[in-house]
Amino acid sequence: MIYILLNAVPIGLATLAGLVFGMIWYGIAGGPAARPRLSILPLAFVAEFWLAAILAGALILAPRQATPWTMALASAFVIWIGFVVPTLFATHLHRRLPLRLAFVDCGHWLGVMLVQAALLQAIGLQPPPA
Repeated sequence: MIYILLNAVPIGLATLAGLVFGMIWYGIAGGPAARPRLSILPLAFVAEFWLAAILAGALILAPRQATPWTMALASAFVIWIGFVVPTLFATHLHRRLPLRLAFVDCGHWLGVMLVQAALLQAIGLQPPPA
């Protein structure tokens, strides 16, 4: 977990970018009913920081079998499709929430992860010492 300390600035910037994306996304795609309350901002910050930290770790460990940008965006997409989508759909269906909301939320997290991956790739990440 030392890589989180070594990359605190890129991870922090990716967190802020994810939060800004979320505010824009829910303002456009979600409509007034889907806009999150400002009271959840601290929890959202922690969640998006952790997501950015995990994504940074995945990007540091990603095999270099393609261009760095392809690996960054593909890693974000694979994590999203493999973990986020099934979790959100299962939760939304279990709670009997509207299916439209599941699509809005999945779109939000895909956008957050792609924005975070792009920012982390653009800034660059410091691997932990060997």
